[in-house]
Amino acid sequence: MVHLWLRSESRGNEQRAGLTPEGTRHLRAGGFRITVEDSPHRILPTADYAAAGAEIAAPGSWSEAPADAIVFGLKELPPGGALVHRHIMFGHAFKGQPAGQALLRRFRDGGGRLLDLEYLTDDSGRRLAAFGHWAGFAGAAVSLKAWAAQRRGTICGPVAAWPTQEQLKAELRAELDATGAPRPRALVIGALGRVGGGALELLTAMGVQATRWDMAETAGGGPFPQVLAHELFINCILAGPQTPVFVAPNAVEPGRLLTVIGDVACDPSSDFNPVQVYDRVTDWAQPVTRVAEAPPLDVMAIDNLPSLLPRESTLDYAAQLLPVLGELDRGGPGPWARAEATFAAHLARLD
Repeated sequence: MVHLWLRSESRGNEQRAGLTPEGTRHLRAGGFRITVEDSPHRILPTADYAAAGAEIAAPGSWSEAPADAIVFGLKELPPGGALVHRHIMFGHAFKGQPAGQALLRRFRDGGGRLLDLEYLTDDSGRRLAAFGHWAGFAGAAVSLKAWAAQRRGTICGPVAAWPTQEQLKAELRAELDATGAPRPRALVIGALGRVGGGALELLTAMGVQATRWDMAETAGGGPFPQVLAHELFINCILAGPQTPVFVAPNAVEPGRLLTVIGDVACDPSSDFNPVQVYDRVTDWAQPVTRVAEAPPLDVMAIDNLPSLLPRESTLDYAAQLLPVLGELDRGGPGPWARAEATFAAHLARLD
């Protein structure tokens, strides 16, 4: 019997979950044992998980879970020592990130394993479940809020989760209209992917005209002066060794139209970062960092964007992931075996 332990998220503003009560009921019917930690912040009530057959545990009690339990969460673990369990999560540990290296050492020290959701793929290498659509949607929204703030002569203030996408759109449309300015011209790189699709959906709903680029347009290598000829640039590419530089450090110089970068991919500490005008993520309290003046250039680089629409993103992602979770009890080759092999390869290279 697979014992899946859904932990409460320790990160502030994180209301999402990778498993719904309906998914719990489905896995229980398939023979899984499910433990769900209580959480006052999760967008879905704990009582609904209990009604679906889950055992309820105290928040943060996963460290005391049975050794064979698979601990399932989304964002980073709280600080601590050695990790002895198998963990399903977004580890952000395989591209040289300093925090990721520390996380891998915790697994090495405890003998646990990381099954990274970012590397849960099918035979062709495509991710089997992703929050990308809602990351792009919310990232484009906050980027437009930053542009509207510039029109008011200010910098984008704090953001908070929206109950629904319709409320987000109504609020943002009113904010843009209030500037009295024509909508900005935008460039979306990664337009054919999940993230780009979400960004384009939001931009279209707001009446923003967008130039759409993907691999064909960036194959020649960057940096690209065309980026600087748009007022708004949304980066939706998950960077890797072959990703060209989209925005070079000297892009902050005067003479550009570009005033807002929405780096939805948001990986400034990676060696592969294609947006080289900033070096740290932003957050809900300070959604943008200003990297230049005259004209201003603000970078939006929030690394948990789908949390701004917690209900839509939870229901969508959990539905994508549920069939894959159902394969946890199967041996042999498959997405979980590939994820474990990826972890083992990076652990072997650890200093």
